Amino acid sequence: MDRSRGGLVPLAYVGIGGRGPEDVVADDRGRVLTGVEDGRILRLSRISDPVRTRVEVLAETGGRPLGLELLPDGDLLVCDARMGLLRVAVGDGTVRVLADSVAGEPLAFCSNAVALPDGTVCFTASSRRYPLEHWVGDLVEHSGTGRLLCLAPGKDTPDVLLDGLQFANGLALSGDESFLVIAETGARRLTRYWLTGPDTGRSEPFVEDLPGAPDNLWRGPDGLTWVALAGPRVAALDAAHRAAPAAVRRAAARVALRAPFRPGGFAGVIAVDDTGRIVHDLTRRRSGFRMVTSVCRAEDRLVLGSVWERGVAVCELPGEHQGG
Repeated sequence: MDRSRGGLVPLAYVGIGGRGPEDVVADDRGRVLTGVEDGRILRLSRISDPVRTRVEVLAETGGRPLGLELLPDGDLLVCDARMGLLRVAVGDGTVRVLADSVAGEPLAFCSNAVALPDGTVCFTASSRRYPLEHWVGDLVEHSGTGRLLCLAPGKDTPDVLLDGLQFANGLALSGDESFLVIAETGARRLTRYWLTGPDTGRSEPFVEDLPGAPDNLWRGPDGLTWVALAGPRVAALDAAHRAAPAAVRRAAARVALRAPFRPGGFAGVIAVDDTGRIVHDLTRRRSGFRMVTSVCRAEDRLVLGSVWERGVAVCELPGEHQGG
């Protein structure tokens, strides 16, 4: 397959009656699930026809749901930035806490999860220094306190697989289930963590120098890992991460937290295969839909989520006309 380049082609905007659909995932019937700022988990049907789109409330977590992962039995794993790792019964809305602490420390800023075939749940925590509301502080400070965690079946305390990650975010499992792909938002890279083989337990760069800050990941039925880019590359920030002393970065983070934040018009999505090759590279420099934090495929469309917007965007799938 040739690498395709092009822009995101918007087809519709779908209001959902809530702000911040941070992650979007699609079930096997093409319905899109997402969590919003007030704690609700929503399911959107007929997403390709905004006039007929139906929005159902499946559950309320009591916190701030971020990453979602559908389980084989239809239940939903939810990473809640305030409540921890949750399991939600889609049928009746029951919410069960799977983990809310790590080694006696409250589990803060739980971000994204995947379930392994043996029932183990792997998930990320973005920062140990900053809560969700102050995420920009972590990106400026470059704290390197993100973690990859795992919760084995029957356990209520997670183990730490990787520490020192730069704002650990999206998570996806490879097609052969031999490794995990982790989005390090603060480093503009994807990292590979080996689950099997001679390198089990080791990590290495998978895709570096991305054109933007990677957020949530979604493993599609096409065998690709789709990557939402929440913002463009910022040269000044990259330079500070490389050269500025930690004390200077901490001071800059304090300033950044006091400044009003408003995302620009950049919107980006890429898709990579299991060799780390970028297959699709889609961006839009002047997008009305801002801060794309997630992407999935549903009803032959790309659906974009955003921690900032009050709805989801529906875009055209990349086609051969975008190839180059």
